Amino acid sequence: MTSFLLVFSFILGTIIGSFLNVVTFRYNTGMTLGGRSKCFSCNKTLSWIELFPILSFIMQSGSCRKCKSKISWQYPMVEIGAGILFLLVFLFFPPVSVVSSFMAVFYLFITCLLVVITTYDIKHKIIPDPLVYTFAIVALARLFISDDLSFVFPSLIDLLSGPILALPFFLLWLLSKGSWMGLGDAKLALGIGWLLGPVYGMAAVFFAFIIGATVSVPLLFFSSVLWGRILDKFTPIFSSRKTPLRLTIKSEVPFGPFLIASCLLAWFALMYSVPLLFLWQ
Repeated sequence: MTSFLLVFSFILGTIIGSFLNVVTFRYNTGMTLGGRSKCFSCNKTLSWIELFPILSFIMQSGSCRKCKSKISWQYPMVEIGAGILFLLVFLFFPPVSVVSSFMAVFYLFITCLLVVITTYDIKHKIIPDPLVYTFAIVALARLFISDDLSFVFPSLIDLLSGPILALPFFLLWLLSKGSWMGLGDAKLALGIGWLLGPVYGMAAVFFAFIIGATVSVPLLFFSSVLWGRILDKFTPIFSSRKTPLRLTIKSEVPFGPFLIASCLLAWFALMYSVPLLFLWQ
C-alpha cells in the first residue's frame, strides 16, 4: 500500500471521527444529525475552517473564536483515534478486490460503532442499547459469511462464544444489582465474543481488567482520603477542602472503554496474525 493511500486513510478517519463526535454529542438529546454545528456556549454557527479535523482545534488554541469558551478535548482525541484505526484497517485490508473491500467496510463500520460507544460511555457512563445491539448483530452476522463472501453456517463454539463471554458480566450485574458492573458491559461482551471468538474474546476480557486496574488504581488513590490528608499536610492551600473528590471504577471510570480498548488490541492482533506468522516462517 502506497504512502499516499495510508495518509488518505488517516485523513478519512479524522473526517469520519469528526462526524462521530457529532453523533456522540447529539445522540439521545432530541437533536438530529442534520444542520450546521454550533458552539455550545454562544450558539455561533461554525464555519468549515472551524470544523477541520484536528487542525482547527490547534489553530483556535482549543477555544471558540467568538466567545473564547474552551472546546472539549474529546474532538481532537476522537479524530486522531479514528484516523489511526482507519489507517490500520486500510493497511491490512486495502480495498483492491471485492473480498478485501467488504472486509474493509465491515471493519470500518465496527470501528465507528466502538468509537461512538467508547466516547458516549466515558461521557455519560452508559452504553446505549441501539448502538451495542447493532454491534452485536453485525458481529453475529459476520459468522455466517466466509472469507470468500459465501454463506457458511458457523460452528457451535463460535455461536456460543458471545453468550459465554457475556455470562460472567451478566452474573456480576445480577448479583450486585448493578453496583459492580453495568448490564451494558454484558451486552458489549456479547458482541465481542462473536467478533473475536472464544480464545481472543477471553484474552480481550483478561486484558480489559488489567488495563482497567492500571488506569483506575492510580485514580482511586489520588481521589482517596489518604491522598487528601497528604495534600492537607504538605500543601496548606488545600486545607480548606472538606473532602477530596471520590472516584469509583463505575461512577467515574466506566469499564466499557477498557473492554473496547482490549477488544481492539485483540482484534488487530487477530488481523496481524497471518502476516506475522508469515514473517516468523
